[in-house]
Amino acid sequence: MSTAQLMTAADYRESLRRYRPTVYVDGQLIESVADAPSLQPGINALGVTYDFAHDPKLAPLMTAIQTRSGKRVNRMLHINESAGDLLNKLEAVRLLCQETGCAQRYLAHDALNAIGQVSARIDDAQGSTEHRARFSAYLQRVQDEDLSLGIAMTDAKGDRSLRPHQQANPDTYVHVVERNARGIVISGTKAIVTGAPYMHEFLVMPCRNMGVQDADFAVCCAVPVDASGITIVARPAGRPGDKVEHGAPLFSRRYGQSTGVVIFDRVFVPWERVFYAGEWEHSGALTHHYATHHRHSCIGARAGFGDLLIGAGALMCEANGFDPGAKASLRDPMVELIKITEGFFACGVAASVYGTHDEFSGSFMPEPVFSNIGKLLLSTQIYDMHRLAHEVSGGLIVALPGPDEDHNPATAATLAEVLRANPAVPYDKRIEVARFIEDLTASYQGGWYSVISLHGGGSPAAMKQEIWRNYPVGSKVELVERLLDRGVLHDETRAITRNRQPGRCCDTGCTTPGQPVMVALPQPIRPRES
Repeated sequence: MSTAQLMTAADYRESLRRYRPTVYVDGQLIESVADAPSLQPGINALGVTYDFAHDPKLAPLMTAIQTRSGKRVNRMLHINESAGDLLNKLEAVRLLCQETGCAQRYLAHDALNAIGQVSARIDDAQGSTEHRARFSAYLQRVQDEDLSLGIAMTDAKGDRSLRPHQQANPDTYVHVVERNARGIVISGTKAIVTGAPYMHEFLVMPCRNMGVQDADFAVCCAVPVDASGITIVARPAGRPGDKVEHGAPLFSRRYGQSTGVVIFDRVFVPWERVFYAGEWEHSGALTHHYATHHRHSCIGARAGFGDLLIGAGALMCEANGFDPGAKASLRDPMVELIKITEGFFACGVAASVYGTHDEFSGSFMPEPVFSNIGKLLLSTQIYDMHRLAHEVSGGLIVALPGPDEDHNPATAATLAEVLRANPAVPYDKRIEVARFIEDLTASYQGGWYSVISLHGGGSPAAMKQEIWRNYPVGSKVELVERLLDRGVLHDETRAITRNRQPGRCCDTGCTTPGQPVMVALPQPIRPRES
């Protein structure tokens, strides 16, 4: 067995120096992404995905063997080959987000799996092999070089009531403006690209179903972040400044996420980097596959965030002088927070166990109903998670004096005495936890976590549509009709019985007999040094 050239966090940071993207943050042109203070929390977060793959205890979870190549690759670049792979990916993302809040790199996993499925699907429809071959060659290079990929999927969209080809300004969607023997030329705008400034390449993907008149907008390809004609307009990652709002934040000064608007102005893409261009019939399949993979990953990500809130809430209770086990008014909201976190995570586990074998690519895909239910739960309950953390913490998380007072000789001693609660917990430890919770739930960054949880990976309306589209309501209707002894046969013309499901699993289950379901989970990790 060989291993791809897995980078460390230091290697990743240094690799960014080989690229010269055009990046603006807060109106300023960034000369060096690797050194820009405004982007450091995002670079740090991606660095964790690299370093964890080198940790002997974590490597079995953070890496995987790609059977086709025989190489060990980073889990975030792995094509799922079993239900066990789906479980391992879910746990890996949760572990990464326990450390970083949002590890971001799992979007590459989701996109690569979806593109692999659709490439095989197109070849099957056309009786060709070229799409699968192009993707396989690209995948091998990405895995071998251990690259980070930004997902350029969400278009600016313009007038939402009109289709892409009907827009007054066609650049509200990325589209093909020219084709030649060497490749294609694309223009347009992708509005929300996670981690855009500090990625190596972009995977350009359509964000919706396309019709025949939208064929030029049905394009999927890979481009380097510094390709000629690309401009990135981004927001800072986290809260990296020394005195942002309420002093240097304890968590988001270290870890955060930048998002960027990416403008494509006649960007040339050689054919070997084009996965499809014009095959509008398959855009719906790509968006469906990606959404299912990504919503499954989001479940793991927000479970990791929930773990942070659970731990911080318990510490805050202790610092305030209370034992949640003995005080129902604190125990109940803590249990509610646990219920929410593990409830939607359980949907991710179910989606993994009931994962399905893709008939075209041979890879594995999470079960869509459980994936969408889990994502819908976390999307709508993220606000409850914040509220519950606030409920058990008390008002001190936003009422504390600023950090400068900790070093003010005129006030520090008095504050340390009067704002101490549990005699066993020093004042500085109490306020440390309080400011940690403020950072995650009641700050600019806390608001960001709420909105990105609600809309990241699609709106709740989109998830409800997918649940209704995939849920076997017809099987439930026929169950009742059998009990009522109606003798009604299945009828494809009946709207309510159209969607049926014979059973969750085949006779042998979703994994090969004797195959381990997943690797052993790692022991609790040591805190990382600042």
